[in-house]
Amino acid sequence: MAFPKDTRTMVIVGAGVAVVAAVAAAMFFGAGNPNDPDNVPPAAEGGLKIDLAEAPTLEPTRELRCYVSGQFVGMATLANCAERNGVATGTLDVGLDATGALAAASFTPPPALPVDEPKVQVLNPSAPAQAPQPAGPVEGQCLRHVGSEWRQVGQGMNQAECVNALYAGTCIRTPGEAQYGRWNDVTLRLVPRRVEVSTDNANFRTYADQNRQCQFPRL
Repeated sequence: MAFPKDTRTMVIVGAGVAVVAAVAAAMFFGAGNPNDPDNVPPAAEGGLKIDLAEAPTLEPTRELRCYVSGQFVGMATLANCAERNGVATGTLDVGLDATGALAAASFTPPPALPVDEPKVQVLNPSAPAQAPQPAGPVEGQCLRHVGSEWRQVGQGMNQAECVNALYAGTCIRTPGEAQYGRWNDVTLRLVPRRVEVSTDNANFRTYADQNRQCQFPRL
């Protein structure tokens, strides 16, 4: 068999094959195993998510779908929507509504904190009466706020277990709607796409994201 006299042709062809092989290997190993449950495609995350802290960075003149008390009241800027809700701009929930459009709404305000049942004490008549202790949530209890009262869901739970007991399988769809719970001295709030927590029953931050199946894969 005759071999080409110019070996440069073989070198160029060999280099090209090596480059193609390297690119293919990088694509294969970089993409990860498609069957790996931890390798979630971006589309499965539920689309656009906007954190409350990012809301002020939106263009002041941009109009969003505005909700008041869970009802759509028309298009408005972030400032105008906050005024309609009677709250500060930074307290609005900003994200996608059921139509897939960018929307803003004011959250349902948190309920009053639960209090312990008063304990009956047998006092020694000769001893001075003790001052009553301040009421507060019972250590280790997981509570759900239903109607106008707090109901116990369980005891001895950690925070993640309490969140799952309260909200796994439940999704909030309406902008501004919220469901409240309580674990230890922490207020829990289920809102669209996430659970938030607060230690002062006023300022909330994200604790766990919720997927489209209304579950918390990170907990």
